[in-house]
Amino acid sequence: MDQDRALKDVLYEQVARLARAAGSPKRLELIELLCQSEKSVDTLAQQAQISVKLASAHLKQLKAARLVDTRREGKYVLYRLADEAVASLWVSLRRVAENRMLELQAALTELAGEVLEPLDRETVLKKARRGEIVVIDVRPEEEYRAGHLPYARSVPLPELRRRFDELPKARTVVVYCRGPFCVMAGKAVIQLRKKGFDAHRLDDGVAEWNFHGLPLEREAVNPR
Repeated sequence: MDQDRALKDVLYEQVARLARAAGSPKRLELIELLCQSEKSVDTLAQQAQISVKLASAHLKQLKAARLVDTRREGKYVLYRLADEAVASLWVSLRRVAENRMLELQAALTELAGEVLEPLDRETVLKKARRGEIVVIDVRPEEEYRAGHLPYARSVPLPELRRRFDELPKARTVVVYCRGPFCVMAGKAVIQLRKKGFDAHRLDDGVAEWNFHGLPLEREAVNPR
C-alpha cells in the first residue's frame, strides 16, 4: 500500500469513527437532548427513558468521539455538546433522513396529527416581535433558560393547564419544544384548542432555529 493510500485510509477512518459514535438511535436522542441544555447523566437517562448505566455507556462513546464534553459542578458531572457544530450535524442528518426515508416521513405525519400550513420562521419572529402572536416554550424551564426563541414565554407542559389564564385568547398561540421529534408541543396544542385557543405547533426547536441563523435568547441556568 502506497503512502498516499495509507494516509487516505486514516482520514476516512477518523470520519467513520465519528459516524459510528453517532450511529445509534439512543445516542442521537442524547445529542438532541443536549442541544437543549447541558445535563447530568441522571437527567439524560430519565428524559431518554433508559437506565443510568446505559446512558453512561452511550455518553462515553460520544465523548470518545469528541462530540460531547463534560464539566464538574459540585457533585454533579454535566454533559454538553462539544460545540454548535454537533447540533448542526444532528439537524443536517435528520433533515436528510426526512427527505429520503419514507418511513420517517410517515412517522412524522402521524406525530403531527393533522396537516397544517408550515409556519415560516421569519414571519413567526416578526409577529412575535410586534406582539401579534404569543410564542410559548413547553420544555422544562432549565432548557428554556439555556436558550429559547426570542419573545417566547416559558410554560412547561406540566404547568400548562393551570396557566391558561396567562394566555390571551385574542391572539394566536405558537407552541414549540425540542424539534420535529418532540411530542410536547403537539400535546400542548391539543390542550389549548380544547380551551378555545387558536394554537399551532412550530416544528423548530432551538437547534433548528440556530441552524437557520436566527437569534436565540439565553438566561442564567443551573442545570442538574
